[in-house]
Amino acid sequence: MEAVLAAGIGGLAAAGVWLILRPRSFQVAIGLTLLGYAVNLFVFSMGRLRVGAPPVLASPEANDPALYADPLPQALVLTALVISFALTALFLVVLLAARGIAGSDHVDGREPDR
Repeated sequence: MEAVLAAGIGGLAAAGVWLILRPRSFQVAIGLTLLGYAVNLFVFSMGRLRVGAPPVLASPEANDPALYADPLPQALVLTALVISFALTALFLVVLLAARGIAGSDHVDGREPDR
C-alpha cells in the first residue's frame, strides 16, 4: 500500500508541476490545486495510518502513544484544505478580472505568436 500511496503522491505532484508550467491561467490554477492535494496526502501519510485506533487518549493512565493515532497531521490537512479552497477561489476571481482587462487568459497576458 505504501508504493501505491507514493505513486499517487508522485503522480499528483508531477501533474501539478506540469500544469503550473502551462501558458493558460486556468491550467495554472488546476496545477496549484493538484500540487496542494499531493502535499496534503504527503502530510497525512506522515501521521501513520492506524486502523481501529482511537484518535485521542482514552484514559489518563494510558502511557503508550504508539497505540493511538496522531491527530496533528489530520488537523494540519484539514486546515490546509480550507486554506487551499479559499486560495483557489481568490485565484479564480483574479483570473476572471485579468481576463476582462487583458482580453486573454494567458499567464503573460498576450497570445503566443504562431
